[in-house]
Amino acid sequence: MRARRCFWSIESLATQSLVIFVIRTRKAPWQSLPNPLPSRSGVVLIGLLFPLTPLGPLLGFLEPPPGFYLFLVSAVAAYLLIVEVVKRLLYRPAR
Repeated sequence: MRARRCFWSIESLATQSLVIFVIRTRKAPWQSLPNPLPSRSGVVLIGLLFPLTPLGPLLGFLEPPPGFYLFLVSAVAAYLLIVEVVKRLLYRPAR
């Protein structure tokens, strides 16, 4: 149970930080880059690395297995793709 909470928090931090990048503009996210893009990347990077630090186990985090990172990239990419598709559907002109 503890492992699920730990891994869920990493995935949640990544999706919450990156979905803002997708929904903040009507354009494709890569066509209109935000000014503080490194700060969003930094938040995700800290979330990924935190369980590997000495503080991670003290706060109940477990070191994710290597397969988790493959899942994380796949799940976050799929989620962001779905958000982009829905955003385009909502912003399309009314007929």
